[in-house]
Amino acid sequence: MANNWMVYAGIAVGIAAIAGIVVYGTSNQQNYVQDDAILAPAATQGSITSESGLGAELNKERWHEDPFGDLAKEVREKYEAEN
Repeated sequence: MANNWMVYAGIAVGIAAIAGIVVYGTSNQQNYVQDDAILAPAATQGSITSESGLGAELNKERWHEDPFGDLAKEVREKYEAEN
């Protein structure tokens, strides 16, 4: 019976230690942001949330250019003209 309480106490101490580490890490990261930091373009364009609520929240990365966009357009037009 005494061994069970020791196990429960050990679990409680472990959970408290992990919670303390998470709180410390979070506050440390919030304090680390520099005053002259500039947001990335994707961060200023907002985010896309999952319709179901189960997916990840993604940045709207509209600032990327497609290097093969022109080639893809030509191939698509050629394909549509043939079919």
